[in-house]
Amino acid sequence: MAEDNKARKLVANNKKAYHDYFIEEKYEAGIELFGTEVKSIRQGKCSIKEAWVTIDKGEAFINGMNISPYEKGNIFNKDPLRVKRLLLHKAEIRKIDQQKMTAGYTLVPLEVYFKNGRVKVEIGLARGKKLYDKRADMAKKDQQREAMRDFRQSFK
Repeated sequence: MAEDNKARKLVANNKKAYHDYFIEEKYEAGIELFGTEVKSIRQGKCSIKEAWVTIDKGEAFINGMNISPYEKGNIFNKDPLRVKRLLLHKAEIRKIDQQKMTAGYTLVPLEVYFKNGRVKVEIGLARGKKLYDKRADMAKKDQQREAMRDFRQSFK
């Protein structure tokens, strides 16, 4: 497990997804990219804040993922917002699609990272939060922050 964390280099994460959704299950997927896109991601120029995942004809795609053009890529650069195919097993795609259809879930990208030199995307099967759920989470975080502040003050 320690070796797994060493080989993993985080590039982008989607904190807003945890605020807006309850994440039920997580899946790791490869992503089909071109060379200049990989070079741009290595420089950290990737954003998944506005991205979402769709399943169409037995294939998974990520939409709205912004990979800035590579500066030295000239004619080889692709459209930054093009739809990119996710690499998952057929059985995983079928399972995710069935869960998405029956229970009213959505698929959101959570993280983009390098694992053993390959770009991976962690996607989550998510259920939307209501406003009162978001308020409860914020109140809970405030209480934890307050408790930690009091705990630190007691040692000074």
